[in-house]
Amino acid sequence: MTSSMLNSQTLWLPLRLALRELRGGLRGFYVFIVCIALGVMAIAGIGSLSASLVDGLARDGRIILGGDLSFGLSHREATVEERTFLEAQGRVSAAATMRAMARTADRRSALVELKAVDQAHPLHGTVALEPAQPIATALARRDGAFGAAVDPSFLSRLDLKPGDHITVGSATFEIRAAIQSEPDRLASGIGFGPRFLISEAALHATGLLQPGSLVRWHYRLSLPDNDASDAALGRVTAAAEKQFPQAGWETRSRDNASPALERNVERFTQYLTLVGLTALLVGGVGVANAVKSHLDRKRDVIATLKTLGASGTRVFSIYLVQTIVLATIGALPGLLVGALLPFLVAWIFGSIIPLPIAPSLHIGNLALALLYGVLTALAFALWPLGRAHDIGVAALFRDGIAGERHWPRLPYVVATVVVVCALAILAVVLAYDRKIAAIFVAAAAGVFVMLRLVAALVMFVASRAPRAGSAVVRLAIANIHRPGALTPSVVLSLGLGLALLVTVIEIDGNLRRQFVAALPDKAPAFFFVDIQSSEAEAFDAFVRTQAPRATLERVPMLRGRIVSANGIPAEELKPNPSTAWVLQSDRGITFSNEVPAGSRVSDGRWWTPDDTGPALVSFEKKVAEGLGLKLGDPITVNVLGRDITAQIANLRTLDWQSLGINFVMVFSPATFRGAPAMHIATLTYPGGSSVAEETALIKAMADAFPTVTAVRVRETIEAFSGIVANLVLAIRGASALTLLMAVLVLGGALAAGHRHRVYDAVVMRTVGATRQHLVLAYGLEYMLIASATALFGVIAGSLAGWLVVTQVMNLSYAWLPGPAVAAAGFAVVAVVILGLIGTFRVLGQKPAPVLRNL
Repeated sequence: MTSSMLNSQTLWLPLRLALRELRGGLRGFYVFIVCIALGVMAIAGIGSLSASLVDGLARDGRIILGGDLSFGLSHREATVEERTFLEAQGRVSAAATMRAMARTADRRSALVELKAVDQAHPLHGTVALEPAQPIATALARRDGAFGAAVDPSFLSRLDLKPGDHITVGSATFEIRAAIQSEPDRLASGIGFGPRFLISEAALHATGLLQPGSLVRWHYRLSLPDNDASDAALGRVTAAAEKQFPQAGWETRSRDNASPALERNVERFTQYLTLVGLTALLVGGVGVANAVKSHLDRKRDVIATLKTLGASGTRVFSIYLVQTIVLATIGALPGLLVGALLPFLVAWIFGSIIPLPIAPSLHIGNLALALLYGVLTALAFALWPLGRAHDIGVAALFRDGIAGERHWPRLPYVVATVVVVCALAILAVVLAYDRKIAAIFVAAAAGVFVMLRLVAALVMFVASRAPRAGSAVVRLAIANIHRPGALTPSVVLSLGLGLALLVTVIEIDGNLRRQFVAALPDKAPAFFFVDIQSSEAEAFDAFVRTQAPRATLERVPMLRGRIVSANGIPAEELKPNPSTAWVLQSDRGITFSNEVPAGSRVSDGRWWTPDDTGPALVSFEKKVAEGLGLKLGDPITVNVLGRDITAQIANLRTLDWQSLGINFVMVFSPATFRGAPAMHIATLTYPGGSSVAEETALIKAMADAFPTVTAVRVRETIEAFSGIVANLVLAIRGASALTLLMAVLVLGGALAAGHRHRVYDAVVMRTVGATRQHLVLAYGLEYMLIASATALFGVIAGSLAGWLVVTQVMNLSYAWLPGPAVAAAGFAVVAVVILGLIGTFRVLGQKPAPVLRNL
């Protein structure tokens, strides 16, 4: 036999022996396999679904956007020259969006999202109406009334039906149809009210279009089919910027038809991927328990192999290959379900959810999920596998009574560190927000270290505890710190699951406290927008007459888009993720001689009322820091088609959660002297307002100022509360996977000590212990371990909740002890019950077979 053949057989020997051992079945590895399967399924499914959604957005980008390119303008319509330029490039459709109040004949009213379209709308796709009819027919003017198509929720809110009449501004509309679907709805984002679709001519008839009105115009451009390449998109965009440098276009292409949705998809994907990784990490504890228990059961086999000349490296190789095979077996069903998830979602929910999903197999995402699963299994298996390298035959047999505690050799420690670092690097490098991913990795590492320290501390305290008078108590305390104790496994599995549960509880409670309970008490009752400057004083007098006990705050407002900061174009700036929103669209701006209410100047000085020098601006401090700005830096904003450059005179801190009138940028009054600004206002009732007060004011306002839009904060909060509730539900649902994994791992940890428990129980019963004594001792042991772990879980979960609420969500935090302590108590009871269930199995074992093997 040649040396090459011998080397080949030697190379494949670990695999042959590993597979031969697995012929006996997978007993002891069920938790291992299920944990890997669930974690891989989560990561594969999330990645595949996200990729399918991104593909769908790209495939339907032209329909979602309404064209190949979209040019947006605030406050104003395109000029004749701008419109002529666009029409020279291809087909053009114009649409205007704004908020308005719709009123019935009996003075009932509702806030609506008004959308006015021209005859060419839509350039791509179809507006589906009920009853079915062409959009031009539904919006045409007949019998003195313009037509309107409305969202079905608007009909139910005001108890209306097609054929009824309603007033918006100064125009009367007949409701002709309910909107079933709009092709470009996703590009519009989330609105504050139901859609109210009208014609462009009808919008002009309402009288809502005044200089400075909060209206946004969208010009959708469809290029000729023979010249609609990506290069053509770039060429038209560059030409528009070059020919109209101060137009203030916000340009979007079919490739980023809904950038806000794409960003949310990426954030959602990152969050769920981190949840999947958390589930895998929790499952990793189950992997370690399973491998350790498996090696414990195979001590006779390992001893025999070493007796026959197998080296420690050979033994390690055999069981390493076995671990990888088992991890692959566990990953396969997870990969299958993850790959099918986009197809299942499209099949079951395709007609319900308004998202363009393009299901397909995404090999890269599946391979990444498999890699995560195998690396996790290796990260938790290398340590116990490495410990078997140096253990001699005699020590392995002694492990049946008292296992030896030692670290594995240095190469195995290094290998474990390398695999853990590879997992961390993958999680951070592939993340949408690397800062959050890095925090997650650091937190996960910190939690594992802390849990190991908690387990060591519990065992140390138990070993140093004074001798108890009760034999039951002594046995329980001894079991906590004896060699081979369950303490480390139970602390790890229970601590991770409970910490996550408390984190979810704290986030849930704080979100509800912030947006459901706390805000209505201190928030304004109304926001009023589109108050014309000529009517501002009359509006003030009217409100004070109608609501004498309320406080009115009114300021002028324009819309502007940041063009450059400190001389750097906006598209080249690299802001912090928390402040990137400032550059993503136009923002509300104002001007004032005084520091706005609720703001405090933290750096610099406010300008004097008679200041007539160069333009100055006050910037919100956190936003300025996120953009890398400081006092004295120039900032250029495009307002009404003009670039305005101002110098940062001071920085302010303000409370965004007050729902008052807050602005990132406040300019000196001389900057916009003579500009056609509209006004906005808030109305706050001390101690809160009643529904009757709000209803009476809205009815009077609709008659006196039909072009003013009143936004009831109560309704907005209720709508936002629904969003918060759905967010919390999503958090709970995603976290349920990790909690399920924690329960499985906990059960596996308790089952892993079954052999030791049988031995202990037989010996104790032989020397006179009763079944009742053992049940009490084991129950007390589980309760003490679980109680110590629950304390850590509450502390760690509360700190994690604080970190997420304050640093990620930028909200204030209040500790909610009741739910956290209740969860901890439930966890302690669950551990005791699970442990006692296993104890009854142990006590049912016959003593003779065990005693014969001593």
